[in-house]
Amino acid sequence: MSRRNSGFTVLELLIAIVFLVVAGTIFFLQKRDLEVAARDSLRKTDINSIYYNLEEVFYPTNKAYPEHLVIDQLKGIDPEALKDPYGKTIGQEGSNYRYEPKDCVNGLCKTYNLTADLEYEADVVKGNRTH
Repeated sequence: MSRRNSGFTVLELLIAIVFLVVAGTIFFLQKRDLEVAARDSLRKTDINSIYYNLEEVFYPTNKAYPEHLVIDQLKGIDPEALKDPYGKTIGQEGSNYRYEPKDCVNGLCKTYNLTADLEYEADVVKGNRTH
């Protein structure tokens, strides 16, 4: 008479553990990639929002660009658009966003560059339109 134990063998347990580790690793890598893509998408959206506000609202009114980006000057823009995905405001140390005005006199500038540092793609750089 043979007696059969019910349960898992060591080999079956090892295979199950390896499978779970591989599946978990793939899950976390995919999750990280999705989070990075979402942050990059937010950065592009914010930079485009700032850019169009500068070009379509601020410039037509002032015939120049601001020396500093402050929410009071940018009418109709969500204040959160001036903050990167980590909550740092444009111009603040360590922010992913940069506004670099040029040829400024009395707080008004002729040109600018607006940049967002992306994680998985080339940085977004926008400059003023030629008016």
